Amino acid sequence: MKAFAALYAELDASTATRDKIAALAAYFRRAAAADGAWALHFLSGGRLKRTVGPAVLRELAVRASGYPAWLVEDSYAHVGDLAETITLLTRRRDATTEDPRPLHQWVDELRALPALATAERDARVLAWWATLEDGERYVLNKLLTGALRVGVSQRLVVQALAETSGLPADLLAQRLAGHWRPTAEAWRRLLAAADVDEARSDQPYPFFLAAPLDDAPSALGPRADWLAEWKWDGIRAQLIRRAGTVAVWSRGDERLDGRFPEIERAAAALPDGCVLDGEILAWRDRAPLPFGVLQKRIGRLKPGPKTLADAPVVFLAYDLLEIDGADLRTVPLAERRARLTALLAVAGDPFPMSPAVDGDDWPTLATARETARARGTEGLMLKRLASHYQVGRRRGDWFKWKVDPLTIDAVLVYAQAGHGRRANLYTDYTFAVWRGDALVPVAKAYSGLDDAEIARLDRWIRAHTRERFGPVRSVDPVQVFELAFEGIQASGRHKAGIAVRFPRILRWRLDKPASEADRLETLHALAARPA
Repeated sequence: MKAFAALYAELDASTATRDKIAALAAYFRRAAAADGAWALHFLSGGRLKRTVGPAVLRELAVRASGYPAWLVEDSYAHVGDLAETITLLTRRRDATTEDPRPLHQWVDELRALPALATAERDARVLAWWATLEDGERYVLNKLLTGALRVGVSQRLVVQALAETSGLPADLLAQRLAGHWRPTAEAWRRLLAAADVDEARSDQPYPFFLAAPLDDAPSALGPRADWLAEWKWDGIRAQLIRRAGTVAVWSRGDERLDGRFPEIERAAAALPDGCVLDGEILAWRDRAPLPFGVLQKRIGRLKPGPKTLADAPVVFLAYDLLEIDGADLRTVPLAERRARLTALLAVAGDPFPMSPAVDGDDWPTLATARETARARGTEGLMLKRLASHYQVGRRRGDWFKWKVDPLTIDAVLVYAQAGHGRRANLYTDYTFAVWRGDALVPVAKAYSGLDDAEIARLDRWIRAHTRERFGPVRSVDPVQVFELAFEGIQASGRHKAGIAVRFPRILRWRLDKPASEADRLETLHALAARPA
């Protein structure tokens, strides 16, 4: 645990990519297999199932610290992060002993807690707080609360593993795709020689991600070198047909068994040994339905007949990654598309193909792009016809040319502390618009401000707090912000009657009084526009 806690502190304190990779590589070189596996799991965003509830942890913090419950609660409201609050309020009481247990043994200890009697469970947690140093205690508390977040991407972790092992980063990413299990054996297989073939029949490929198009498309070169498609607003997925079975994987390495049974049934028409890349969309009459319709399906592990009828879905294919068991990722896109066309002609209607968007030159394509929102899409995808299917987000071959976002001016009404390095700053904001003479919350956002603006707004929030609700503060409704979002739709689940997608802050409108913020009627009008 000591080594992992030191790595966590080093990563949290660093903003330099090269330094983070060096720290990760140094840790992986020293780590035993079981420790390396669990560290990789946590660094890649994995968590343990919460083993002790937050209310119990706060009660134990009262016992360990000797402070009254009201002071512990007030401290939590001020800090905004339970793990950090407990670390600050408790202290190491037994400085004569060191706990030598490695990370994987701590994981075993934590996973065993739910099976213990209450008194024994509480005694163990209190003993850990009394013996561990601050850094180890902080990481332990993060694991206890299920809130361990590390400021590194999986791409950086894979780069560090590549430096450690000498293996190609793309190969490591492929081995990690799907449900990689944090075991010592899995760690050894991950770092084994490059010629070891360990692929499972259900294993997906790492997804190739498009980069935003920052310049005019004409900078990409001749229009004839590029495929243009609509940027569909659904769930990116891979459909795998191997060894007589079907698997559907999301971009987040989640296997979607049972959630889209009509897609799994239709996959029986595909030949064995093929992998399709595409988009799961709510779909009716050969056209996409709003994303809100698809959302009705996302959380249902086994949708019933009514859900299937109300929210029909389709797998819209746009790439072919494998055929007859052969990996096609190094084949140019133009050839992959041709082979996909031939495959889907045999499979038939269940799998429509994402069509190419016509336009002989860039200006004509720009005109087509302006119709995207009316078609229920987010813009255009531009893919170099000679491109290979790569790993992760690589600039140069695939771009997303999205339509300009919708914008509103809204009033800040609530604020909550962030996480990690920002746990002591108010960085999560709730915004409202006017309905009559009252403000109605419509969006939450936490990105878009720079560090100086965040610090300035944090000071203002603390000086203009009206009420506190645990870690949340209501503030004087006077600050106006311009928000951008990708889509809007009617929603019976929200008090305002609408839901916005991917809200973010564009700018702090210091020039605008709160009375001139947008009204809810404006948002309803946007939501009512035909898709």
